[in-house]
Amino acid sequence: MSGTNRKLLIFPIEELPQMSKGKGVILQKYKDGKLADAKTFEYANGLSWHLKGGRQRTETELLAWKGKRASAGRMPPTGFPKPPKFT
Repeated sequence: MSGTNRKLLIFPIEELPQMSKGKGVILQKYKDGKLADAKTFEYANGLSWHLKGGRQRTETELLAWKGKRASAGRMPPTGFPKPPKFT
């Protein structure tokens, strides 16, 4: 999860509950901001995103951004795109 407040949060997909139709679930806590982008990926392979010039960066050391669902998250790694989008 990435928010417009430049916070990145990584949590297991198993933490997402199945809700009945019309219900909502909090993915990430925001003081000033909202959800900018979300991406599913295999933790062992790392998190990838595209950079300018057609390059791609993969971050494999993700422990700093791993947390529980609905927490605030932490500042993304250096080189993470602005606006905070994975694609």
